[in-house]
Amino acid sequence: METDGRRGAESAEGFREVSRGLWVEEPAKRYRMPDEVRTAAVRAVIIAAITLIQATIAFLSTLAGSWLAFPMVLSSVASTVVATWGVLDVWVTRQMWNQRGGVVSVPSSTARQLRRERRRARRAARSAARSADRGGARIRRGARTRGGAGAPETSAPEAGAHEAGGQEAGTGAATPRRAPASV
Repeated sequence: METDGRRGAESAEGFREVSRGLWVEEPAKRYRMPDEVRTAAVRAVIIAAITLIQATIAFLSTLAGSWLAFPMVLSSVASTVVATWGVLDVWVTRQMWNQRGGVVSVPSSTARQLRRERRRARRAARSAARSADRGGARIRRGARTRGGAGAPETSAPEAGAHEAGGQEAGTGAATPRRAPASV
């Protein structure tokens, strides 16, 4: 297939309009960095580039035996300290932004704690609205009539045949259970 055919053209002479625009936006695979983090990252890259240039000049001038070697070595050491500070600045700025923005996956993060508090407040509001709609009458899970976790404990003679898995009161023999009539 020729190029014109792939582009949607009829031929080289009779070119028809292409349905697609010139610029097609594709969704980003990663989100854009926040401005503060991006600014710190650009600053760190520039400082690291200058440090590498200074180190290269210091090395070459040392090989050449130039008077510039000693000042460049001193400035390279100082630039290395500044470049380390720049990288730490990116890291600290990113952590600060993540905690304020709520993207940290650490359990002790401030953002997670705020979300947890908001979730609890929403649940409390929903349960208050439900109890107001029902008039406050609710069936509790633990309060069952037949030997549940919330049922009061009774002795074997008082419990009768319904308690303790269908055993007779006072005897150790189990009563046989029958299948329902529909089966």
